[in-house]
Amino acid sequence: MDWQSQALPIGNGRLGAMLFGQPDHERIQFNEQSLWGGVDGYDNALAGQPDDVFDPSMTGFGCYLAFGDLHLRFHAHQQPDVDYRRTLDLETGIHTTRFGTPGRVLRREAFASRTADLLVLHYVAERADALDCDITLTSAQDATATADAATIAFRGMLGNGLRYAAAVRVAATDGQVTTDGHRLRVRSATRLTLLLDARTDYRLDAAARWRGADPEPAVRAALDAAAGQPHASLRAAHRAQSRTVADRVRVSWGASADQVVALPTDERLARYRAGGVDPELEQTMFVLGRYLLHSSSRPGGLPANLQGLWNDSNQPPWAADYHTNINVQMAYWCAETTDLGDSHRALVEFVRQVAVPSRVATRNAFGAHTRGWTARTSQSIFGGNSWQWNTVASAWYAQHLYEHWAFGQDVGYLRNTAYPMIKEICEFWTDRLVDDGTGTLIAPQGWSPEHGPREDGVPYDHQIIRDLFQNYLDCAVALDVDHDYQATVADLRSRLAPDRIGRWGQLQEWREDRDDPDDRHRHTSHLFAVHPGREITPTGSPGFAAAALVSLTARCGRHDGGPVSDTTVTGDSRRSWTWPWRAAIFARLGQAPQAWTMLRGLLRHNTLDNLLCTHPPMQLDGNFGITAAIAEMLLQSHDGTIHLLPALPPHWPDGSFAGLRARGGYRVDCVWRAGRVTDFTITADRTPRRDPVAVRVDGQDVLVEPAPG
Repeated sequence: MDWQSQALPIGNGRLGAMLFGQPDHERIQFNEQSLWGGVDGYDNALAGQPDDVFDPSMTGFGCYLAFGDLHLRFHAHQQPDVDYRRTLDLETGIHTTRFGTPGRVLRREAFASRTADLLVLHYVAERADALDCDITLTSAQDATATADAATIAFRGMLGNGLRYAAAVRVAATDGQVTTDGHRLRVRSATRLTLLLDARTDYRLDAAARWRGADPEPAVRAALDAAAGQPHASLRAAHRAQSRTVADRVRVSWGASADQVVALPTDERLARYRAGGVDPELEQTMFVLGRYLLHSSSRPGGLPANLQGLWNDSNQPPWAADYHTNINVQMAYWCAETTDLGDSHRALVEFVRQVAVPSRVATRNAFGAHTRGWTARTSQSIFGGNSWQWNTVASAWYAQHLYEHWAFGQDVGYLRNTAYPMIKEICEFWTDRLVDDGTGTLIAPQGWSPEHGPREDGVPYDHQIIRDLFQNYLDCAVALDVDHDYQATVADLRSRLAPDRIGRWGQLQEWREDRDDPDDRHRHTSHLFAVHPGREITPTGSPGFAAAALVSLTARCGRHDGGPVSDTTVTGDSRRSWTWPWRAAIFARLGQAPQAWTMLRGLLRHNTLDNLLCTHPPMQLDGNFGITAAIAEMLLQSHDGTIHLLPALPPHWPDGSFAGLRARGGYRVDCVWRAGRVTDFTITADRTPRRDPVAVRVDGQDVLVEPAPG
């Protein structure tokens, strides 16, 4: 069974698994987000490598690694063709497989408990031989497993010194359990509960050289603690925690026909690809993005990587790393708007720690007296930097530091965490910007990832730097600090080379007017200022907004200005993350039909049978990104006004949402009929301010006194 398209993911933000649901042979392929090869603080130049080298080896930059597999091989024939049903409940995070005839039904459940911090697997059968099985635990790193009483375990050390350990334990059964070499044998059981944990000695702390305590005692302690609880208690605690997160946000824009909902997911997707209507499938993509982010990112852990935290390879595509020129950022675009700010904190702490070795690499590349820091395109969990420099990487990171404050309004976080980090990144650009001889400042040797040559004055750089400077100014004003440096930054921002409109009405990607209207490149880096930036808006800068629309329409295959469809988007433009970014940009530009077309294109062209997105291969930025893009269609707040339904597709005439977030600390609920708002509530639950807020409702701006939180 194909791992990327047929298995289903569970995760608790640290530990995850892909489940296959095969009747005779249960395979649980599991990962722990910190099992990485590579050396500490790797940098291409410091390692004597050219910028275009990418070394995912154990002694180079490294890569994310597969942890192992749990196998249950059943002895009795399981009659998989009889009433087989397999589900992953995105609200509870419980994977269920059920099949069999009356009196011979077998039910399997699996979930990744955040409260117990391990995987829980539960099997129930109606006949005593249905659970007769042999259980093995295998390491993807060639460690040897041993069985002892009711536990199988392995431990080892990677070539970079990272220690790892995993164990599975039979926590409860009414059958007999015996050991057979490295296997456990279960016989005559009608109930079986397994607990699985895996850990490393990684620590997200550059000062500690990225290492912490021996993982084996922690694995055994987690198993001991959970084994003392009934399965029902573990399940109830997990279910309550997962439902709490799921219930924070609700969206609806219509129901699919009952006969469509009854179809298996792969058949529904095939029907949608063929032109079928299925609004609940679109809604599932929104819910799935939130589920995947919550499942692969939590406070105190690592951020979601290119594959979330799921990986079955020791040579994953692009190392399953942290790509700084769109991918890791896109993973977190939905974090604040869909009330997953707690997941966002993992990225904030990651940025704080990888800054330490990145400062060394930055000074080596840009001069010993350079203040601040930036990063290359690829980053590792050990602060590694590889491949080409993305000179504005840290400035783009700074947007996330700012947004976490803008939505959450935590002044302590702003003062102690976000502000110092954002100011330091501003200092990098204070030192690096150069005068072009006319008083205009430009960023030297920039790049429009991953497109075109390196040259001075690339708009992608300038848009992100302007965004950085504005975010800094907003933070400094909120804290009422550093007034002299505020003046410096404001002056630098005002002198940055502006965007330009080119010969065919496009927003220029380069300082020179050489854009090709037939270009179908996947990146739209020169449209950052529309989204995720906030500089170009239809009301605030209509000329640039119109030019951005010309550029985007051309990238989507219609430089003649004709209607965009998912079939006009061709070639390199059909990528997992390209559709969501363009959907969000169209939404910011108020182009609702085109935004929906990008959602449709993602589902039709870059979504696998299990609804995971594919670049190809499988890459989850598309799943994360489309959730953010849908939120942008329903609610925007980047320009100081809360916009209700700013890009509502005509295909969604009636609907509602509850719990979406607006900057300033507001929760927003909304109901609409025939495309017009019929009811809405703005709740000030994360801000002490009770001043009226500007809200745009059906094209009209009104002042609304928010409800208390």
